[in-house]
Amino acid sequence: MKLIRFGKAGNEKPGIVTDSGKLLDCSAFGADWTAEFLGDPNRLEALKQWLAVNAASCPEIAPSERLGSPVPYPSKIMCVGLNYSLHAKESGMEVPKQPVLFMKATSALTGPFDPIKLPRNSKATDWEVELAIVIGKKASYVSEEDAMDHVFGYVLHNDVSERDFQLHHGGQWVKGKSCDTFAPLGPYLVSRDEIADPHQLRLWLKVNGETMQDSTTSDLVFNVPQLVSYISQYMSLLPGDIISTGTPAGVGMGLKPPRYLKAGDEVELGIDGLGVSRQRVEAP
Repeated sequence: MKLIRFGKAGNEKPGIVTDSGKLLDCSAFGADWTAEFLGDPNRLEALKQWLAVNAASCPEIAPSERLGSPVPYPSKIMCVGLNYSLHAKESGMEVPKQPVLFMKATSALTGPFDPIKLPRNSKATDWEVELAIVIGKKASYVSEEDAMDHVFGYVLHNDVSERDFQLHHGGQWVKGKSCDTFAPLGPYLVSRDEIADPHQLRLWLKVNGETMQDSTTSDLVFNVPQLVSYISQYMSLLPGDIISTGTPAGVGMGLKPPRYLKAGDEVELGIDGLGVSRQRVEAP
């Protein structure tokens, strides 16, 4: 199942993408894709059964309609740093022995085609294509063997990062990760059953049509069950929570000389099975 949310920011409605690529308004189902929906294993099956009867009468969503974040109001966005071996190398850092964790403010969430707005005093706003995990069942002290039972699905994430804020404003990565519009998510949330192996997915990113990142999730240092299990040792992961698993090599900071986003640039990114998103960069 591919779940979307559409409409004006703050007033999105629930929808789906069919196997044929049609976007259907599922407002009549009576539930948004909230934590309550994602955390109830029976709700997804109920949606499938409802669609079997009602899909033909669901209004089709116009291509011009805005898509919002497919995950509304997560309690937290957990991010993993330096989780691709080649990205750690380009950053001049050792491959971590344990996952490097930081948080990203949920107020940074935007839709997959919304603009990235450069923050005031930005010097080094960077791009990061990432596979994100969406939690479907509360996870607290779970084992790696049981971790996948707590995953609802996956979503494409651009972990936009202001490197000057991140590295030179007191050592707190969250400062460079949490600016408004710095978490474009989507276009859709894909349920776990549609992704046979999350560790064999191609992910890529282009800036103004030039390929900057092109890798696969096979280069992950810590894989999906390892991350879910590890993070759950330190905090409860709740339905709807997002874990962004890290970015591969090819970020602007790693280039010689470094290259950063400027107003007018267009960023396009995608992951196998999770669709493509696109953001235009705007001045503060």
